[in-house]
Amino acid sequence: MKLFPDDHETIAGTARRLRQGQVTCEGVLQSCLDRIEEREHEVRAWVIVDRDGALVQARDLDAELQAGRDRGPLHGIPIGVKDIIDVEGLPTGCGSLRGTGRLALEDATIVTRLRDAGAVILGKTVTTAYAWIDPPVSRNPWSIDRTPGGSSSGSAAAVACGMCLGAIGTQTGGSITRPAAFCGVAGMKPTFGHVSTTGVFPFAPSLDHPGPIARSVGDLWTIYQSVCDRGPARVEARQERDLVQSPPRLGRLGGFFDNRAHAEMRWAMGAFLKWFEDWGATVFELNEPGFLEDLLSHHRAIMAAEATEVHGERFSLLPEAYPPRISELIIEGGTIPAAVVELAHGLKASYASSMLALMDDLDALITPAAIGPAPDRSSTGDPAFNSPWSYLGFPTVSFPLGFSAEQLPLAVQLIGRPGSDLGLLRVAGQCEQWTRSAHRV
Repeated sequence: MKLFPDDHETIAGTARRLRQGQVTCEGVLQSCLDRIEEREHEVRAWVIVDRDGALVQARDLDAELQAGRDRGPLHGIPIGVKDIIDVEGLPTGCGSLRGTGRLALEDATIVTRLRDAGAVILGKTVTTAYAWIDPPVSRNPWSIDRTPGGSSSGSAAAVACGMCLGAIGTQTGGSITRPAAFCGVAGMKPTFGHVSTTGVFPFAPSLDHPGPIARSVGDLWTIYQSVCDRGPARVEARQERDLVQSPPRLGRLGGFFDNRAHAEMRWAMGAFLKWFEDWGATVFELNEPGFLEDLLSHHRAIMAAEATEVHGERFSLLPEAYPPRISELIIEGGTIPAAVVELAHGLKASYASSMLALMDDLDALITPAAIGPAPDRSSTGDPAFNSPWSYLGFPTVSFPLGFSAEQLPLAVQLIGRPGSDLGLLRVAGQCEQWTRSAHRV
């Protein structure tokens, strides 16, 4: 396995090879199926691999290319879908111990957009139970005694193994960023509301963010462009905010992040920022706002209360369908006063305003994506570095920066202003290229 993929292992490289006639859509799919055959028995990234359905899709897409119809850069690209997202004709299990017993009658909006863009929907990837933090059956492909993270566990593990070229996850706390970081791939949590949740089983509806996982930031861009909402107001807002300075101006947050990060993560971040400055970036040490710990508390209150609203009735009828940690959260949510939840919602705008003031004249904030490398499989890791941005709805992009002493991936995350998703991807892509170049030296 490689931390930085070869060209043919990316969506962009595969798309070029398809159009040059070097491979077919069916051939690309078969390569993914071969990787599933090789590694699924130990990694356990998939709930369902729809081999027959995917082959039909790939052959139809080959016929379209031969007839001169090209749907764009996702044409013929195998994509995995987290098993809380509806795919027509397949069950949506949500990682439940008992299953939901629900066969999806239609695709989620995000899946419809993937199909329209020519993606091959390969199957459903493993999620932790109801997208919370109970350990999944999936294992980290870099070391199978480590967690792949959660809750988008199978999505990140499958992409890391080459079982698919991209995948869709969701994040309510740290469920895209953390798995991507632990599995050595790239992940994007878009601005809240920029990707539809229609057809996505909710965890905490005011915090749920669907988003892509892929081998490179460029591939995140390709998937995001295909699935994001395209309302005129959103497009206009993105265009206004996508003015990225070159070279980028980055703001480093220390304090809260330095105090929680493992020593080797702090060292890796220091080396990483030195590379960036050598390549021309300007890195500012910021005076950290004093409210980051408060954000964790407010975020937790909303998650627990909304999880109880979503699951309370079923939990009372079928408690055996819920493993311990999601059970604890549902019970906790039932004890939180409404005033506490209202306060947590009400303070969002004030906190966001303070954070935006901190980001003035910067292209992005920069922090570690996780406190360190993947821990053992008894947990899914600490989401503290992701929670503030999920609460505020700010977009984030993460990608690998190197290895720990045990040769496990470490990753960085960049945080942008709401609505600056495309600009953030541009900055992250430039930083990713610098990181790759530094590793080649």
